[in-house]
Amino acid sequence: MIIPRYGSATLAELLPGLAAHLGVPSYDSDPLDLPDAQRYVLIVVDGLGDQLVRRAIRQAPYLAGLLDRARSITSGVPSTTVTSLTCLGTGRPPGQHGMVGWTARVPQTGEILNHLFWESAVDPESYQALPTIFDRASAAGVATTTVSLDRFTDSGLTRAALRGAEFRGFRDEDDLRGRAELVARAARRGDRSLVYAYERRLDHAGHAHGVSSHDWHGALTDADALCRAIRDRLDDDVRVIITGDHGMIDVPNDHRIVIEDDPELDAGVTDVAGEGRFRQLYVDHDRPEAVAARWRDRLGDRAWVRTRDEAIEEGWFGQVDPLIKERYGHVVAAFRDDWAAMTRRMEREMGLIGMHGSLTEAEMVVPLFVD
Repeated sequence: MIIPRYGSATLAELLPGLAAHLGVPSYDSDPLDLPDAQRYVLIVVDGLGDQLVRRAIRQAPYLAGLLDRARSITSGVPSTTVTSLTCLGTGRPPGQHGMVGWTARVPQTGEILNHLFWESAVDPESYQALPTIFDRASAAGVATTTVSLDRFTDSGLTRAALRGAEFRGFRDEDDLRGRAELVARAARRGDRSLVYAYERRLDHAGHAHGVSSHDWHGALTDADALCRAIRDRLDDDVRVIITGDHGMIDVPNDHRIVIEDDPELDAGVTDVAGEGRFRQLYVDHDRPEAVAARWRDRLGDRAWVRTRDEAIEEGWFGQVDPLIKERYGHVVAAFRDDWAAMTRRMEREMGLIGMHGSLTEAEMVVPLFVD
């Protein structure tokens, strides 16, 4: 089990450290000891776990050249895109920013909100009301830019986690050179600049085909080529930081437990959220301790099962704001090895091969490359 070292070695420390180098007020230290510069490009490759990239480093020649001085940090909990990108964007742990997983129950409405698709009337900027690093850097005169898929321009996740930067969008079919040139132009803006560039196809290949697949290895090579193309178009005074938001594990069919088919797991559970590797259980008509005990008895050493209060006490989410606490399930189950608990309430996840969200090293630890 990996418990994040919030405040010293997680994704939440990355942008605050760059902000300190860029002279943004309120940020005066860099716990990650990143190189000093006045221009930075931060590339986040979705699904780039530290174990995965080291295992397949021959498919990533550019990153291989940076490996000898690479370090590792961790995501927050759960190890999933929504939570990680909001840790990154706000510089705060999950218990403070409140984007507590792929899906979660909204206390005020009772709905299960999917934070990626955001098919809800909930206002993203009220739901996640903390200022972002981009807000503060822009106010301090830093030219901040997000380079990502154009359809994410006004998405709920962008508005909640990454607002404040000027958005430069590209299309799925745009080639590497065009995307790299977008980043290079953004990096030249102003006297000081901060560019956030997002690449998602590695994560999609893992979910659809698994992290041992030819498709995943091809997507890693493509992501590596994109990073190289960006570096080649940047001026020498720009520092490039490359990281991921989580790793991934392939879950075989015979290690998927369907909650609705298991009376012990289904008993007392009102709503299910989270994802297969990190289940969040809302218990309205039973005692959370009783539900947690049934899950522990049923799953044994296949999962770390905690009540919400136990997980908070152990530091899974960092310091938890009382207003955020009710978004978490009353019981949480983080799966070990290659197990998962599936639910028919969330059909979108049933066909996934690669999954993430739990507290294993393969999912929690991400690389930190600097060039």
